[in-house]
Amino acid sequence: MDGQEGQTHYTKRVVLPSGKTIEVVYFKETDEAGLPVPEQDQELHVCTECASELVYPVEWEEAGPESWSVLLHCPNCDEQREGIFHQETVERFDETLDKGAEELARDYRRLVRGNMADELGRFMTALQADAILPEDF
Repeated sequence: MDGQEGQTHYTKRVVLPSGKTIEVVYFKETDEAGLPVPEQDQELHVCTECASELVYPVEWEEAGPESWSVLLHCPNCDEQREGIFHQETVERFDETLDKGAEELARDYRRLVRGNMADELGRFMTALQADAILPEDF
């Protein structure tokens, strides 16, 4: 085929929920062994444009036995980039994302408790001042 120098393909067998098996053919830039060429090791959560540490994945899929194709987005500068990365790099990125999700959940729970305590305080003050009537319910 024309235009495929330096590219090769590999297939991956996928079993669908219906039980059918299909083979997916991937075409990628390759090294001597015919595998996609991953980028150098890097921290994927850090934006290459603005150095923000809030980069998150938009899409990712296997690009070979030890590499992943990942589409990244930076919410700070709106930069998007796609690359092929080693399995270890993606695993570190996934751990960073998990830690970030845990921090968000912890902050969310703290805010909910704070808001509920504030709401309860206002309700108690209204009760003590006889500012709540049966018509309010």
